[in-house]
Amino acid sequence: MRLRIKPVVLIEALMSCAVLMGSARAELPGDAGRSPEVATLAVPASKHWVWVNDFVFPHMADGMAYLIDGDSGRYLATLSTGYSFAHVLLSRDGKRIYSPETYFSRGTRGVRTDVVTLYDAGTLKAAGEIAIPPKRASNMPMIANAVLTDDDRFLLIYNFNPAQSVTVVDTQTRKFVREIETPGCALVYPTGPRSFFSVCGDGSLSLVALDDAGAAQQTRTQPLFNMAGDPITEKPVRLGAIWYFVSFAGRIYPLEAGPRQAAVKPSWWLTSDAERKAGWRPGGLQQLAVDSRRSRLYAIMHRGGVETHKDPGKDVWVFDLSSHERVQQFALKNLSTSIQLSSDAQPLLFSIFIDGTDLDIYDAATGKLLRFVQHVGTTPTIMVTP
Repeated sequence: MRLRIKPVVLIEALMSCAVLMGSARAELPGDAGRSPEVATLAVPASKHWVWVNDFVFPHMADGMAYLIDGDSGRYLATLSTGYSFAHVLLSRDGKRIYSPETYFSRGTRGVRTDVVTLYDAGTLKAAGEIAIPPKRASNMPMIANAVLTDDDRFLLIYNFNPAQSVTVVDTQTRKFVREIETPGCALVYPTGPRSFFSVCGDGSLSLVALDDAGAAQQTRTQPLFNMAGDPITEKPVRLGAIWYFVSFAGRIYPLEAGPRQAAVKPSWWLTSDAERKAGWRPGGLQQLAVDSRRSRLYAIMHRGGVETHKDPGKDVWVFDLSSHERVQQFALKNLSTSIQLSSDAQPLLFSIFIDGTDLDIYDAATGKLLRFVQHVGTTPTIMVTP
């Protein structure tokens, strides 16, 4: 099925959904004597919905997040999310959306204010703001810019100004708790209800354990990755206690990490010797996705030199995480820099390209293109699914 949405049709669709920027609850003019109509989103959200987050490179002060129904291709909602936007975070109960945001008093200059905006998942009305230190990192968006701990108690936000640290926000009290210094170590990867790690420049990890008040105990490991010989990307995916990191060359490094210890399990290749000689390697911004139900790893693949590890690809290779064997591969309709899977028993594979705005939607089990949605944002980057 091929879905094409023209601008006029899109406007009508948005109006019919009663969705306006920043709110999914909007009044529509009605006939005399009739009450305005109000639309809300289902809570919890469908597993086949996807948030497409847009950095909006041409005008970075106007970050956006778009909610799209993967089953129909319909636009459902839009959020305006401020300067240098990374991505929204969804609570596990489906009731709340968190968005770390930055604003300047003069739009593109002036006094800087950083907040975490809380949105009601049904109405998309702002349900509150949490002021945080004006240090949130402005970098190429990635999932590890901001994460929730496994119990959703703490929201962790990576800072770079240029000192590196992590902001800790208590989602229960809706207050900034503290800043944890992580010198030489970047980004945040959760490992449990009260713990996370950051990756350090020498290949070691900074392991952090939090107590109920958000106080931190830190442990620095020995170097676990060979950053000089086979550098890893900062774009792993997680399945249970294992984070699957991939190197620029295409070697998978399974990292098992907890609050106070971590170890890399035996590594394995996405490619054969012949494929490596031919230049095959993973690439993109969100280049890996994982199907936890079937224990499958999906990777965007292309051919190029080591410097192309962020380049898009038109091929997706699928691997069994137990056997490490490639069990499937299929060609995409368009170039892709980001893929994401829905988390249900019949998963969809979403694909988008930062230099193009078509969201392609596939049957993840067969690789069949089901539909595509045109004109999704300006420079779409990271996708988030419930």
